[in-house]
Parts: sequence; C-alpha cells; structure tokens
Amino acid sequence: MNVADYIHVDAAVMLGKPTVRGTRITVELVLRKMAQGATEADLIRAYPQLTHEAIRAAAQYAAELIAHEETVPAALA
Repeated sequence: MNVADYIHVDAAVMLGKPTVRGTRITVELVLRKMAQGATEADLIRAYPQLTHEAIRAAAQYAAELIAHEETVPAALA
C-alpha cells in the first residue's frame, strides 16, 4: 500500500495536519476514534468518505512516524 495515495498534507487544509486525501478527516481523528473503541465499520458509517484502505493507510502513516521518532534521554543532573 502506498500511504501517499490515501494520506495528504497541505498547509491550507486542517492547519497542515495529515488528512485522508480529498477530505478534512485527519489521521489523528481516525486514530483517536479507534483508540476509543470505534471499529472500522463504525468509522465508515460515521464518515462515509472513508474506506477500508484509507483507515489502514492512516494507521500505517502513524506507525511510520513513530518508527522514525528519536528519543533523546534527558541529561542527568
């Protein structure tokens, strides 16, 4: 799956937050709803513009960001 086919970042849309392409639905919203227990069917029912692939792309997008995250330990005092 090519995440860029489904996730788009544009400074003019939702203050530059990553969104599902062609919508104003943010990756953050999708992930928060899922963390609160929403199923894929719940999301698609609430947001008919979403697809199975777009939901998976949102999760993959977040996973890729975390995979490249760097943790810098605080200096010991």
